[in-house]
Amino acid sequence: MAGIVLPNATIGILGGSQIGRMLALSAKKLGFKVGILDPDNFACAKNVADFFVQAEFTNTEEVKKFAEKCDVITYETSDVNIGVLRTIARTIDIPQNLDLLQITQNRLLEKTFLDEKDLISAPFKTIIKAVEINEGIAEIGLPCVLKSVHTDKKCTIYSMKDAARAMDLLRDGSCVLEAWIPAEYELSVQVCGNKKGEYSVFPVVEVLRKGKEVHQVLAPARIDKEASVEAKRIALEIAEALELVGAMTIEMFQTKEGGIYVHQLIARPSNLGLYTLEACTMDQFEMHLRAICGWPLGEVSQLSDAVMVKILAQEYYETQELIQDKPDWHFHYYGKNGVKKGWKMGHITVLTDDMNQALEEIYQTKIWD
Repeated sequence: MAGIVLPNATIGILGGSQIGRMLALSAKKLGFKVGILDPDNFACAKNVADFFVQAEFTNTEEVKKFAEKCDVITYETSDVNIGVLRTIARTIDIPQNLDLLQITQNRLLEKTFLDEKDLISAPFKTIIKAVEINEGIAEIGLPCVLKSVHTDKKCTIYSMKDAARAMDLLRDGSCVLEAWIPAEYELSVQVCGNKKGEYSVFPVVEVLRKGKEVHQVLAPARIDKEASVEAKRIALEIAEALELVGAMTIEMFQTKEGGIYVHQLIARPSNLGLYTLEACTMDQFEMHLRAICGWPLGEVSQLSDAVMVKILAQEYYETQELIQDKPDWHFHYYGKNGVKKGWKMGHITVLTDDMNQALEEIYQTKIWD
């Protein structure tokens, strides 16, 4: 079985967040050994790994030494260093497409890729100098969003008065000015591929936010069948174009008129797919591991409608009081070292045959008011 990574082999995971933790737990369930490398010595995935290395992702020697202890390497964060990975990929197996990682680490490369593949996304202009912001606004119109190419920083521009404030983003380097899409729904689709060119597409889900933070994920999304089919088609088209190996999350917007715009690509398992742990025949973590280990993927289907609600630090203790009252809810806590405002501490998945009732039940707890 050449090219197949079998149980008892060692999977090395770059990144030790909650995604790394759940990836490691899934790998252990399948019979693999797991190594974790992360800059944070208190990373929450550390205590479920067979061995742990504290090192920066930019440290080529440490990453290489870590990789040499493993049979296959994967990453669970977009913060990994593409240059380091390309260096160690000469001798160590990293099945994921590093070109995809590079695209998702650079907003301009991502927008250019989508444009070249005739995939619909928000119209954009590249901004290098401050004077180009006004020129871009004149072409794209208001409102619009200025986004840093290399970071998550962004600024919504509603009027020309906002343009001056937005110029501060150029201090971090080039930016992309995007048209603002009036989204009726924020959607997400997980898709997974392997080296054999097999792909599995998960259900289309709806993302609800509080401010900038994901609050809930509704599976399936409350959209019509035609829109769901189209979102899955787009996700599969992107996966095939990138020769995807492993899991990827594709964020989309649907407008009131029904148009679907690709918003962002995430080249790994993500928080938006956590509902799959209980709600699907196979979760995103096992599917990702199957893909990078050369196993067949098979079809995935949804077993139950579900609502996933995030637990931030400010909700951490209150949600624990629900454990005795909600025996049918699925509680996940990430075992982080301390409770710090803004941290993602866990999530809850509620399986249901009545989405509205589940949403009301969550609301009635008064925890997420």
